[in-house]
Amino acid sequence: MTLLEARDLRVEFVSRGRRARAVDGVNLSVAEGEIVALVGESGCGKTTLARTLLGLERPVSGSVRYGGTPLAYSSRALKAYRREVQLVLQDPTGALNPRHTVYEAVAEGPRIHRLPDEGERVASALSRAGLRPPERFFGRHPHELSGGQRQRVVIAGALALEPRVLVADEPVASLDASVRGEILALLLRLRAELGLSALVVTHDLGLAWNIADRVAVMYLGRIVESGPVEHVLTAPSHPYTRALLSVLPDSPAPVVLGGEPPDATRVPPGCRFHPRCQVLASGAAAAAGVDGLCVSRPLPVLPSSPGAHVACHHAEATMLTGRADDRS
Repeated sequence: MTLLEARDLRVEFVSRGRRARAVDGVNLSVAEGEIVALVGESGCGKTTLARTLLGLERPVSGSVRYGGTPLAYSSRALKAYRREVQLVLQDPTGALNPRHTVYEAVAEGPRIHRLPDEGERVASALSRAGLRPPERFFGRHPHELSGGQRQRVVIAGALALEPRVLVADEPVASLDASVRGEILALLLRLRAELGLSALVVTHDLGLAWNIADRVAVMYLGRIVESGPVEHVLTAPSHPYTRALLSVLPDSPAPVVLGGEPPDATRVPPGCRFHPRCQVLASGAAAAAGVDGLCVSRPLPVLPSSPGAHVACHHAEATMLTGRADDRS
């Protein structure tokens, strides 16, 4: 069952007369017990989309749905919703008040929601997050903990509310390589033990490969490719996905993208990736007869259904050619 969903979501910001289309038509879903990775370079709209799914930003159109019901934006409705859908921030040092003890940090959520058995909730959450015995950490302050322990405290703070979905924004970006695997293993264990769903926002495709069931690749405010993680990361169809994958250590050669970095105030006509597209620049799009479409015809918003989807004129033409060859 789909638990958290964005339907044709659009979020805009206006500054000095310029309108930035930060999220420009996104369909995205997270099912019960599923981990979805949202990947893309900085500035593509990942964090804005995550904030909108949490109710921290309001869309100009489209909707956020939880359990099939559109999100309401009254204070009471948002408070109830945020007990079910919890945020795990990128920087555990910035997320924790340096004056609060670990106990106070984890107990903050249950106190806001006036939940019973505070001490038991805090101890259970810390234990599930891998800080055992939990009582040993109650009186400690953030500066007395390692980076990995601080991230576990942040996760425990979310778990204390017994949520059904975690939205994790770059959850291991600030951690040492030796600790990253431990936090990823923790998220997988929480999914197995508690049935938690998660949306993991990251620029790291290696992380997506290790933790996600599905991956959605975002560029300039829109999902340009999505599907099962094995399909997207082993046989990417979109040239932007191939460029992202090319920087991984085992890639044969990096793809250097030309043109300007994406600017949400100036979305180009046609395919929004075409000014930087290596397929168009190499002449492969022209050989397939779609170069005119690339620069003039916009691509439709991809659906949120579980299958593999791509928004690329060249990929569509290639698939059609392959089907014709199969029939012949």
